[in-house]
Amino acid sequence: MTAPPFPLDADTGKARLADLTALLHACVEAGASVNFVNPFTRQEAEAYWRGQVLGAVASGLRDLFAVERGGRIVGSVQLDRDMPPNGRHRAAVTKLLVHPDARRQGLATALMDALEARALQQGRTLLTLDTRTGDPAARLYRARGYRAVGEIPGYCRDPFDRGLDPTTILYRQLTG
Repeated sequence: MTAPPFPLDADTGKARLADLTALLHACVEAGASVNFVNPFTRQEAEAYWRGQVLGAVASGLRDLFAVERGGRIVGSVQLDRDMPPNGRHRAAVTKLLVHPDARRQGLATALMDALEARALQQGRTLLTLDTRTGDPAARLYRARGYRAVGEIPGYCRDPFDRGLDPTTILYRQLTG
């Protein structure tokens, strides 16, 4: 049975660092385009969580949500609220990750539900994100009401370093 998504504070994130590291590593190895290129080590995955995520969570600039099954984290998503003064009404959705063994079970939808509810609680009414053009995640975002504003060619390196891929920029306006 999969428990509902839950927020992770910095201390809990540190305590669950092995799970978060394994999740990111598995997703990148499976071809997720989430800023990393294979070969991608567990040490690099851990350094990402320690260096870029947990500090931002501790300082209140980012929310981290996770979902677990069988006592291990199998999905996560982040709400980046580090915006300039004229953008305090918006936030960015980053790193929606679902372990390859746990996909197609509604976990991404549940994670996005939790993230969007938190965004609204914090007065964030505009969410933005980008995704590699053609990725399955784009269908999820569009089904949730995210609208594409454009595509940038050659935006990101393919996770297997086979060349450059385009990315699609999307947004969604939230209402309470």
